[in-house]
Amino acid sequence: MPDLIEKPTIVAAAGNLPKRIAEYVGRVNSATEAVSIARMESPAGWSEPGQTPDFDEYTVVLRGILRVETSSMTIDVKAGQAIAAHRGEWVRYSTPEPGGAEYIAVCIPAFSPELVHREPS
Repeated sequence: MPDLIEKPTIVAAAGNLPKRIAEYVGRVNSATEAVSIARMESPAGWSEPGQTPDFDEYTVVLRGILRVETSSMTIDVKAGQAIAAHRGEWVRYSTPEPGGAEYIAVCIPAFSPELVHREPS
């Protein structure tokens, strides 16, 4: 039988400016360890420390531009595009453009502070 998830849980976000993370599926809202699905809203100028996560992260940008830096390149992911960041690879996310960005992030396995391995800010 399907489980209805009536609303997300707002979880704390890392970064230099406030960012809204609404987790629908994951360790916090649904006690799901296999996958997490969250809607992110970050303001212009937001950035977070680099990380080398122990999960794959798939991101679909709904509005604005999400900048994704890796050890070898920088990619601006625009509304209507998606990006896959693979576990074990260094990555840093930011939203440098006016208006910020809104996007959906899917992590496999589910996001957790113990698996993200963020650099000190």
